[in-house]
Amino acid sequence: MSPVIDIGALNFSYGSVPTLSGIDLQVDEGEFLGIVGPNAGGKSTLLKLILGLLQPQSGTVRVLDRSPRAASRLLGYVPQHPSFPRDFPITVEQVVQLGRMRMNRNGALLDALWPRWRSSTDREAVHDALAEVEAGDIAKRQIGSLSGGQLQRVLLARALVGEPRILILDEPTANIDQRLEGEIFDLLKTLNARMTILVVSHDIAFISRYVSRVACVNRTLVCHRTDPVNSGVIQELYGENVRMIAHVR
Repeated sequence: MSPVIDIGALNFSYGSVPTLSGIDLQVDEGEFLGIVGPNAGGKSTLLKLILGLLQPQSGTVRVLDRSPRAASRLLGYVPQHPSFPRDFPITVEQVVQLGRMRMNRNGALLDALWPRWRSSTDREAVHDALAEVEAGDIAKRQIGSLSGGQLQRVLLARALVGEPRILILDEPTANIDQRLEGEIFDLLKTLNARMTILVVSHDIAFISRYVSRVACVNRTLVCHRTDPVNSGVIQELYGENVRMIAHVR
C-alpha cells in the first residue's frame, strides 16, 4: 500500500530564510506519528504544507495519493490556538458545526451548503463528535466560558465531525495540565484505531508512550522509532543544554 502522506525532497523558505530543507517523510495508514523539535524548527510549517495551506518551493507533498488541497476534506485539523476570539458569541455546538462546512477551491464557503449545515445528519454528527470527546454536556455553553481543557476537546470534536481519515494536531495540550494532557492522549490513542494521527508536541518523553514513531524536525527531519529515543537523540535535536525530566502518571 502507498503511504497516506508522501513527502519527497521538500524545501520551504519564508523569504530568504530556509525553514525546511530536503524533507523526506512517508506516513503509513493507521500510524500515530509524533512530531517534535525546537521552537522555529519548522514543525508547524510542515503541518501547513501537508494541509495545503502553504506550497513548497521545491519537492513534492502527496496526501492520500492527491495534492494536499484536493485531500482537504479528508483531513481533520486541531490548531494550537483557536481561530476565533474567545469572547466571540458562539456556542460549543456551533463551533463543532463549523467542521461540517465545506470550502471551494479558493477557500471560500459554499453558501449552498448552509441548509445542509442544519440538516438532521449534521446535527447527529455534531452530537456524536461531542459525545466521543466527552463534551456533550457543554454543547449549549458559550465558547468563552470554557476552561483550556474543555476548549481543546471542543476543537478536537470540530476536527472529528467531518469524519477525517487523517487527524493533524498542533500542540493540542500546550495550555493544559498534565492530568488533562494524559486524558487527551488516551483519547487520541483510541481514535488511532480508525484514523492516522500526526501530533506536534514539545514533550518527547511524554508522547513516546503513545506514538509509534517520532519525527524530529529542526529544519531537516529524522525519524526514530520510539524505543531508541534517548538522551543522545534529544541532545542531537535540541543541543547540549537539555535536561530530561521523567513524567510519571
